[in-house]
Parts: sequence; C-alpha cells; structure tokens
Amino acid sequence: MAMYRIQLQDFEGPLDLLLFFIRRDELDIYDIPIAHITDEYLAYVRLMEEIDLDGVADFIYMAALLINMKARMLLPRQQVDEDGEPIDPRQELVERLLEYLRFREASEQLSEAHDARADLFTRGMASAPAQRFEEEEEPAEIEDASIFELITALRGILTEAPEEPVHAVERVHYSVEAQRERLLKELQRDDVVSFRGLVAGEPRGLVIAVFLAVLELARLGDVWLRPIDGPNDFAVERLYPDEEPSTNGSISANGHE
Repeated sequence: MAMYRIQLQDFEGPLDLLLFFIRRDELDIYDIPIAHITDEYLAYVRLMEEIDLDGVADFIYMAALLINMKARMLLPRQQVDEDGEPIDPRQELVERLLEYLRFREASEQLSEAHDARADLFTRGMASAPAQRFEEEEEPAEIEDASIFELITALRGILTEAPEEPVHAVERVHYSVEAQRERLLKELQRDDVVSFRGLVAGEPRGLVIAVFLAVLELARLGDVWLRPIDGPNDFAVERLYPDEEPSTNGSISANGHE
C-alpha cells in the first residue's frame, strides 16, 4: 500500500493518548504503571507510523520520555533530592497531565460559553433590513469516537487480518481513493455500516487503506463515526443520507486495486 498522509482537524496529542489509557484502564493518575503504559503507548505509535497520521513526531518524542522514565524506575538505586527524599521519575509527567487537564477544562468551559452566547440574538437597528438566516451544514465530528478509539478498533482487526501473500509477482498496492469510492457506494445502499464488516477477512494492507478512507470521509464531512460492540469496532454513518456525498478536497493515493 502506498504511504498516505492524512490530517484531522481535531487530532489529539500525546497527553490525550496517555489520558485515554488512564481512563480506559481506570488508573490512578498519581500512581501510573509506567512500564505498562510505555508498552501500550509504543504499540499505538508504531501503528500511527504505519498509517502515517499527521503529527506522529510529537508522539515519538513522548515515547522517548516514557522509555527514559521506565529505565529510571528499573534502576536499583533511586535518585534523591537535596533532602534525601527519593525522586519519583513520574512526578513531572503527572504534573504535566494535571496542568493539561486544567487547561482543557478551561477551554471546554470557554467553548460552552461561546456556544451559549451564539444562541442569543442582539437587537439591531429598527431600520436595518431583515437578514435571512440559513442553516449551515456542520462538518462531521468524531467526538463520539476519538482517534484513539478508532485506532484501538484498527489494532484489534489487524491482529485477525491474514498476512499478505508472497509470490514472485508485483505486490498489490491498495488505493485509498478507490476504497473511499467503494465505501460511498456501500453507504448509498445502507446509511450505516460496520468497519469490521467492511474489512473482515481482508489482508492487512487493504484494512489500513479502508481505515484511511474512513478518516478522509469524516474530514470531508460525509460521515460521522461512533463506537459500537466494544473496543474492536465502530460504525460509519452517512451524515446527510438524502444528499450526494462531497467530492471536494479529496486526496488520492498512488496505486490500484
């Protein structure tokens, strides 16, 4: 499969991934099992590199910090401060996570206040011409299924995908654009499809191509994504079933089916 770069407008960062693990596994943020978190984190970063999501460099930098913490915690002798108290290598990470949570909570409160203010109408001049308000189409959001939930589903499906056959012929390249068109046809027949149902039994390269096609459709505003049936699947649903899908802003990848 040809490498394909995609960027989501609301792509979460490294701290969001750590918080995703903490919430999913119900961990104590003040006592993070750094060895377990590091292994999980590295597995996600490897998959992000494989599908070439934008912004992976920030995740790789955080991975290096986690590996350093893991190594420091394995040392037989802990570092101590000026008072002779042991230094917890995780303390800086905990402080960063707590500070990030405070900033994100404040940002959400400001966003809610902005939305509430947008629902109010300011009285204008009596002589001002009446304005016609038209509903604007809102782009598809993936808040109900975060990028990490989508990658969790992708990981689960890839563990079941058969290996690519090896023959003395040119390897098949899967086109993300072709998979996007295929998915649009599927959604014309059924407004909601399961990602697992789309890729069940398919080789690894095709699974990744379909996954990228799904993300591209979400970015274009044609579909919205929500988790279903546990962590290893999600639903792809047409946002506007009665309208033709968008074709603007499409990005194609080299290759063929």
